[in-house]
Amino acid sequence: MLALCGVCFGAVYRIGDSNGWTSRGLVDYNEWASTKDFHVNDTLIFAYNNQFHNVMQVTTQDFESCNPNSPVAVYTSGSDTITLDRPGNFYFFCGAPGHCQAGQRVEIMTKLPTPDDSFASPSPTPYGSSPSASPTEAISASSALSSGPVLHFSKLGLGVTMFVLSLLF
Repeated sequence: MLALCGVCFGAVYRIGDSNGWTSRGLVDYNEWASTKDFHVNDTLIFAYNNQFHNVMQVTTQDFESCNPNSPVAVYTSGSDTITLDRPGNFYFFCGAPGHCQAGQRVEIMTKLPTPDDSFASPSPTPYGSSPSASPTEAISASSALSSGPVLHFSKLGLGVTMFVLSLLF
């Protein structure tokens, strides 16, 4: 049953880990993304100072040229959560002048989850689970059940039903 829950929940990734979404050159976002396995239903958290930054989801062409004039979506809260709702590539950058050119951009390659993803390889590091874990890197399905503040209700569905049933039997 937990294998099915892993497919329902997805992991939560904070872009840039503890550095967040910044133009200060502290993070190579594409290098950061290359160390992760993103799946449909995973969630990205962009944490940043919204007085200086934003998040624009853009097309491939706009990503390559850092063109902010026709975004797919714009996020400005300073703590934006974006669910990866399909397989394929997602492109994001900061639309503040010069920030994309300075490296504040990331390409996320997303694939379909499989039931084995939750158990075949080590699961993502749970949110703040140990001092040696990368802070807020990811929340696995197994730890998400005890991490209420970061659960997204749109992801519960069958997973919660399966969890409740497992408690009853």
